[in-house]
Amino acid sequence: MTEFVARLSGLFDRIDDPHDRARAAAGALSGLLDADGVLAPEHTEPDPLRYRQHLVHVDGRRRFSVVSLVWLPGQRTPVHSHACWCVVGVVTGREAETRYRLDPTGRVEPAGTAVNLPGDVCWLVPPERDIHRVCNDGDRPAVSLHVYGTDIAARGSSINQVYAEPAAPPRSPEHAP
Repeated sequence: MTEFVARLSGLFDRIDDPHDRARAAAGALSGLLDADGVLAPEHTEPDPLRYRQHLVHVDGRRRFSVVSLVWLPGQRTPVHSHACWCVVGVVTGREAETRYRLDPTGRVEPAGTAVNLPGDVCWLVPPERDIHRVCNDGDRPAVSLHVYGTDIAARGSSINQVYAEPAAPPRSPEHAP
């Protein structure tokens, strides 16, 4: 983890643009996910009630934070947007990510779902395509490593806004109870 953090710090000394920082962090994170023991055991402990966030590192200049998220089967985030860019790499398990878009009335509607497996890396940069929900839809714990473009210790979370759950599509008469 020390080498990863030093690499990010060096990259961010030369890169200011959020899109470029997210791309650079994604490349660095991709290489880290292949390493054995990428996280200390205390950063992989779950919470039986909800997904759990472990702060792993905050950059001394507050440019980024490294956080592990641990999910038991069925645990999920609310539908939310972010306060900063974010890069996610799956360490173990399976995470289903549903992306959303705003309809003309400001309500969220699903825009697609992807399943992320160990070694997969994805990123988002607000405000483009940054509304999503993540769920452990597997049958064992999942752990993902996140790099956020802010000081998560100061913010507490990367979530900027939580959205109401989208309405379920209407059922056709033949499927009505």
